[in-house]
Amino acid sequence: MARPPFSTRLLLLLLLLCIAPLLLLTSASSDQQRPSQQQLAAATSFIRASCRTTRYPALCVSSLSAYAPAIRTSPRQLAHAALSVSLTRAKSTSSFVAKLGTTRGLRAREAGAIRDCVENMGDSVDEIKRSLGEMGRVGGGTFQWRMSNVQTWVSAALTNENTCVDGFQGVDGSTKSAVKARIQNVAQVTSNALALVNCLAAPAP
Repeated sequence: MARPPFSTRLLLLLLLLCIAPLLLLTSASSDQQRPSQQQLAAATSFIRASCRTTRYPALCVSSLSAYAPAIRTSPRQLAHAALSVSLTRAKSTSSFVAKLGTTRGLRAREAGAIRDCVENMGDSVDEIKRSLGEMGRVGGGTFQWRMSNVQTWVSAALTNENTCVDGFQGVDGSTKSAVKARIQNVAQVTSNALALVNCLAAPAP
């Protein structure tokens, strides 16, 4: 098999010499960004301590532990992660309830409750999205005002989720059970998110 021309081999060598420092720099940067075991342990402890202020601490810890590398020991990142969890579950549950509404053979009472719930969950998703957007703009002299907006919208999202559950009063059977379990989980993570937002918004002593 013929060897590549000398000029080609030289070009490849020069190319490798140029790329190698970039690869090393990228690797070093990645190592610097990756939290150490000590930092992860501190983040986990911070999450556990913060979750004690919520109504559902065990759920709080289990839903936020995966975000420890991003949260570190930042109350703002913690509140942001909690809202992200709430949004993800609200979206998933909204889709679940909407799909349930296409089930054949639903009684009028069930269909009405599902229809109202889809609307409530849609509003909840919008309010949590607005809250996350506002969190991204928090800072400086507008901190208290923007945090007040976040508190208002997350509270409204929680109200909508609870209203959805209340709408199934008088409805029996598997439809109510399926919806209630999903909505209650969303309401619980939203309640936790609100508690963490409230802690972040509280004036420093």
